Amino acid sequence: MKKLIFKAMTGSPDETSDCGAKLASLIESDPSLPRFIALDGDLGTGKTEFVRGFVSVAAPGSAVRSPTYTLVNEYRAPAKKMPVFHFDVYRINNEDDLYSTGFYDYPDRGVCLVEWCELIPYALPESYISVVIEKTDLVGNDRKITVTLTVPDKKEG
Repeated sequence: MKKLIFKAMTGSPDETSDCGAKLASLIESDPSLPRFIALDGDLGTGKTEFVRGFVSVAAPGSAVRSPTYTLVNEYRAPAKKMPVFHFDVYRINNEDDLYSTGFYDYPDRGVCLVEWCELIPYALPESYISVVIEKTDLVGNDRKITVTLTVPDKKEG
């Protein structure tokens, strides 16, 4: 079952970052929300910029860089907050590759933001937050950001 958390139209990288900060604040204020965030969007849509905003709330002062070649970056949070793990799985070819990175050990240790999750549907947890970022113009910074909660359907009976 999917439930809309929020939608936004942005016109600049700063506004995309603000959406990430908004999601981090929502997660901090609602412990029932999943700590796994699947980020989907084409190359250059602003996934890392969204993470930058998220980290500005969850682990202030951290320098966010795309983990394209390192696969995962860790951002240390202040006391009483969970660390943030930022993954880029674009170069993962199969489940064995993903397993060898230690990916499955991270969700219990902190908040996971994972770019290119559409490439690893087999690795998504039962409950997670999906962030889809889409370009809405060909040459500018206009984006449509859709944030949804995915949870298992409740079984009757």
